[in-house]
Amino acid sequence: MDPMSETTPVVEMRNIRKNFAAVQALRGIDLVLNHGEVLGLVGDNAAGKSTLMKVLSGAYIPEEGEIFIEGKKAHFTDPMHARRLGIEMVYQDLALANNLDVTSNVFLGREAVSTHLGSFSVMDSRRMEQEAQRLLDRLKIDIPSVRLLVERLSGGQRQAVAITRAMAFNSKVIIMDEPTAALSVAAISKVLELVRELKAQGASVIIISHRLEDIYSVSDRLMVMRNGRKVRDCPIEGDIDNFREGVVAYMIGARDDFAQEAKAEVG
Repeated sequence: MDPMSETTPVVEMRNIRKNFAAVQALRGIDLVLNHGEVLGLVGDNAAGKSTLMKVLSGAYIPEEGEIFIEGKKAHFTDPMHARRLGIEMVYQDLALANNLDVTSNVFLGREAVSTHLGSFSVMDSRRMEQEAQRLLDRLKIDIPSVRLLVERLSGGQRQAVAITRAMAFNSKVIIMDEPTAALSVAAISKVLELVRELKAQGASVIIISHRLEDIYSVSDRLMVMRNGRKVRDCPIEGDIDNFREGVVAYMIGARDDFAQEAKAEVG
C-alpha cells in the first residue's frame, strides 16, 4: 500500500448538516476515521449518532457537507453506492432473513451465479458455502454449519453473521449500531473479540453504543455527540471509572470542547 494512503484518513466528513423539517439533526459535524482504527461514537438518545452514520452509509443525503473516502470526494446517492465504495453498516435489528441459512444471509442480494439461462440465473451454492465458511474461519467465528437456519442461532451468532456479511466484499469501513444490545455477557465478549479481530485484519470500525464499558474495551478513540453536535473527540485513556464519568459529563452538557465554536456559529 502507498505510504501516503496510510496517513490519509479512510473517512473524513466535513461540516455535515441534516434537517428533518424544522429539526436540526446534525449541526455541522466533522468526523475523521483512520485506517485500522476503532472509533467509539456515543451520545444520549437523539444526539444524532445514527443519523450521522446513515449519512456515511448512504441512507440519508445531507443538506450540506462533504465526505471523503481515502482522500477522494464522494457523493453518496444510496446505500448501494456507499457499499461499492467500501462502507457497510450493521444495523441494530441486523436485517437478517430468519428462514434462510447462514450462507444465504451472507450473500443476500449479492448472490454468486454459475450459469445464466436466458432471463434466469443459477446460483453457485457450493461456491457461496465455501466462501461463507472461509469468512467465518477468517474472523474466528464458531458456527457449526453455514447451512444452519439463522433462526436457530444465538443472539451473538446472529450478530456475527451480520458482521460477516458486512466483511464479505472487502469493506473498508464497518459501522455497527449497538452491536452488543440485548446480548448475554458471553455473547458480548465474543462480539467485542470479533471487533478486535476486524481491526487486526486492517478494517476500520465505528461503533455506536450506550454501553460505555464496551467502547472503552475496544475503541482507540472516542467521539461524543449532543444535540446534533460534536462535543468531544479524543483518544481512549485513563481508567474505566474516570472514562465513564468524563463521557457522561459531555453527554449531559456539563462539558463541551467545542462550545466556543458553537457560540461563534450562532452569533
